[in-house]
Amino acid sequence: MSEDIQTTEIADKVSRAERIVGHRFADRSLIQAAITHPSAVEDGRVEHTYERLEFLGDSIVGAVCALEIYRRFPYMDEGGMTRIKVSLVSGASLSKVADDLGLSDAIIFGGSEAGTGRRGLHSALENVFEAIVAALFLDAGIDVARRFVLETLGPLIDADNAAGPESPKSTLQELLQTRRITPSYETVDVEGPPHARVFTSQVLAGGVVVGTGKGTSKKQAEAQAAQDALDHHSFDAGKKAPRDDRPARTQQDGA
Repeated sequence: MSEDIQTTEIADKVSRAERIVGHRFADRSLIQAAITHPSAVEDGRVEHTYERLEFLGDSIVGAVCALEIYRRFPYMDEGGMTRIKVSLVSGASLSKVADDLGLSDAIIFGGSEAGTGRRGLHSALENVFEAIVAALFLDAGIDVARRFVLETLGPLIDADNAAGPESPKSTLQELLQTRRITPSYETVDVEGPPHARVFTSQVLAGGVVVGTGKGTSKKQAEAQAAQDALDHHSFDAGKKAPRDDRPARTQQDGA
């Protein structure tokens, strides 16, 4: 593909994304990065991908959703609010919303991913959604980012989700909160080429590693880590935090 054709294709996808989001970016490099899959770097088509923006967007989406749930359900307990939030920001939820918006056709893929039939589309949609939220925040501020999140995810906030089914992460969080412990998650390894990443995550309770999991997205790896913790430890109220003599792994440089 010639350079001129590549440039035109990227510009078209950027314009498509702006129409979907309903915002004209002052800094169009932000929205371009937000819709760029890591495989595109292999082709030399772009310099920046959605990975850094996705990191920021994940926190913004979580905070906006948590505040909205808190406001909508003033008498709901913490466990119920947690289950609603977990269902709302799950990879399955975010990827479906992004697909329904039409973002599948706006993602800039590299040749290696295109050759697989875009098998990584599901996780890419999830990451692109979060990256777009971060791009909106950086370009126009929190109010614009919040409006996008609430317009797309707000209609999915459902009190019925407070009763379950529970995800491993919300189950683990509820069990640990009875002992005033909040679990935390760390991505400790990333393997494979950009178009076929495998993430390894650990969940810590009171600074102790209690579970490890792998997945094709950070959220999937964290869910597996939480399930691993539930399968191998007891978290009854009043018991001391489980001991684990395994040293926490550190993420490889450049991963």
